[in-house]
Amino acid sequence: MNIKIVFYVLGGLLRLLGIIMVVPLGVAYYYGEDLTPFLVSIAITVITGLILLSYKTDEEWMRKEGFAIVGLGWLIAAVFGAIPFVLDGISPLNALFESMSAFTTTGSTILTDIESHPKGILFWRGMMQWLGGMGIIVLFIAILPKLGVAGRQLFRAEAPGPTEDKLKPRIRETAKILWMVYFVISFAQVVTLLLAGLSLYDAVNHTFTTMACGGFSNYGLSIGAFNSPLVEYIITFFTFVAGANFALHYRAIYVDRDFLLKDDEFRFYTALVLSASGLLTLLLWRDLNTGFFDSFRLAIFHVVTIMTSTGFAIADFNLWSESSKMVILLVMFIGGCAGSTGGGIKVVRILILLRHSRTELFKALHPRAIKSVKFNNKAVPDEIISSIISFVVIYLLIFISSALILSVLGMDIITSITASIATLGNIGPGLGVVGPMGSFDPIPPLGKLILIANMWIGRLEIYTVIVLFTPEFWNK
Repeated sequence: MNIKIVFYVLGGLLRLLGIIMVVPLGVAYYYGEDLTPFLVSIAITVITGLILLSYKTDEEWMRKEGFAIVGLGWLIAAVFGAIPFVLDGISPLNALFESMSAFTTTGSTILTDIESHPKGILFWRGMMQWLGGMGIIVLFIAILPKLGVAGRQLFRAEAPGPTEDKLKPRIRETAKILWMVYFVISFAQVVTLLLAGLSLYDAVNHTFTTMACGGFSNYGLSIGAFNSPLVEYIITFFTFVAGANFALHYRAIYVDRDFLLKDDEFRFYTALVLSASGLLTLLLWRDLNTGFFDSFRLAIFHVVTIMTSTGFAIADFNLWSESSKMVILLVMFIGGCAGSTGGGIKVVRILILLRHSRTELFKALHPRAIKSVKFNNKAVPDEIISSIISFVVIYLLIFISSALILSVLGMDIITSITASIATLGNIGPGLGVVGPMGSFDPIPPLGKLILIANMWIGRLEIYTVIVLFTPEFWNK
């Protein structure tokens, strides 16, 4: 692997990150806050970027460089993105946890008194999620000229889901289209939240974290702080949109309005949301003695935000019945659609595995029959099915291992299990100590490092990170 290429591209990424930090600097200036955290962070990030840019080379990029740039790019972005938090008085480990949670759009937080932090810092926290949602690497591809084949390697390594969504022959044009759709829908949400009565600051901040399926809020009570059913339904709708494939949004707007309804994954995604919401509505109606429509509001909000890995809350579901909490736990494993900003296993993988299982049962009864797994009326290649099975197995192994380590470190079983899946699935809150009104701060230092790794691995679909730790990757 050519390390000079990796250094050069990471240098450009850091320079871009430093420039972006000017935006929260402006917010801090507007509110009359201390500018030192951002001024120092911008200087350190840009200077480091310029140093790495000195490794410029014209050598051709290969697949290995693409994986290294994406995998290390997210890690380096989290490290440098944490500097403002450190200068705000947060410990380095907690700052890295918060920054990694932001860029990976996880939404798990170590902050125990969110409102006490400066607005500029909280704005940066939300903005990092928005950048991480569509992918800072995809942003880099969209604005960096003449990437060519190298851009394709980056896009393949970063694009979520089992397959990439190539809308145009040129990857750079695809990245621009995805960011355009992302920006337009984000703008629509800001306007809608303003009309619902939120301040511009709150509207922008919560749009950042909704469209990214991130879930950070600048209030300790999350969306519950607004005490507004209208705001809750608006965020539910845009979270559902963000959990769908953004390439489908583009095609539905510019190609065929019925494209979403024709897509197998989107139909299954909608069915899962409605089914889980319906079940949870009945459980809450039975257990909480609230009206049916209030139960439905609580149910659909939390099913959508948890399933899409957004993680907003309007109630402490730690206090719900065991059966209601089981519904929440189950949807944690699903995630959003491929090509969305959501995390988790992804709806398309679950759908293909279910169809594969059905096909295997059919073949058990009819050994000589030839029957393939189909998705959108096309046969799914065997290598894709094998890749999905491998992904799910590794995903579950990482989940079990991290939960076991947390339990060894002294955390209770509910906290250990849900903290692991909440970080690996980039969901945010869990149950127990790390519930929606709690914090990850009580997790021991080693446990926090494990969860930071979970967020990094989960956001990049496992393989992009794990491959960096194999001997074959570094061999020429």
